[in-house]
Amino acid sequence: MKVLVSACLLGENCKYSGGNNLDPRVAAWLRSRGHTPVPVCPEVLGGLPVPRTPAEIVDGAVTARDGRNVDAEFRRGAALALETARREGAGLAVLQPRSPSCGVREVYDGSFSDRKIPGMGVFARLLRENGFRVLEPEDLA
Repeated sequence: MKVLVSACLLGENCKYSGGNNLDPRVAAWLRSRGHTPVPVCPEVLGGLPVPRTPAEIVDGAVTARDGRNVDAEFRRGAALALETARREGAGLAVLQPRSPSCGVREVYDGSFSDRKIPGMGVFARLLRENGFRVLEPEDLA
């Protein structure tokens, strides 16, 4: 089965800081089940650079810490990543926790103070609305 995976979880340096969120559990889980990863970074697909100013969801719109509205880029990237999931025939997605794109259960609260609230990132929500199962790495155990 093909599995859509946040590219940062596989070690791709696409995180806002220029780094990654490599999670060995994800690669091990994919290997142990013979799944094929389909790495995506909706933020990069949406045209945002690496590195970039951190962003959070503020009053329903994705906003960079410097106050710029980057909602269009996040939503464009989410739509393009959804197209990738469909084209590749992905059966599910494993996404980066707390991300304004990929968070499945919680996101940062929009105050840029490291506080988390229940919620979903724009890409995770779009996937779920389109019938995809979305997981975080801790769900793989």
